[in-house]
This record gives sequence, structure tokens and C-alpha cells, in this order.
Amino acid sequence: MAREKPEPFKKYRRTNIAEMRPYVLGEDLSNISVSGVDNPAEDLGMIARNPKNHDDMWYVARKYFEDNFVPMEE
Repeated sequence: MAREKPEPFKKYRRTNIAEMRPYVLGEDLSNISVSGVDNPAEDLGMIARNPKNHDDMWYVARKYFEDNFVPMEE
């Protein structure tokens, strides 16, 4: 049986606010999703969380954060 080809990637603009904080060197990441290509101890990026489920957290690489996010005016 032939596998279907996935659709190509498309560009999407975010429509919501991201909640993030800096990663703290040495902090426990056992409840935070970290991609295998990321190295928080060397990169010192950000921890993001789902605003509707604060238990859903993931690591965001520093370069990606710097290229794609700006602080909100409070």
C-alpha cells in the first residue's frame, strides 16, 4: 500500500499572545518538551507555555525567539 505524501508546509501568522520566560540554567526540564536538536544548557532560550493549559510547556531556542518575538507593551 502506497503512503500518501504529506501536504507542503504553509506559512501561518500567529493570532494570539505567547507566554514565555527565560530558561534558568540547570532547571528541571522533565515536564517541558525539548526537541532533540535543542541544547538549553548552551543556548539559554525561553520556556513557553500554553495560556489555556499551564502544564503544557516547551523549550524555544534563543535564535528562534529573537527572530520571531518582541515583548508586549504593558
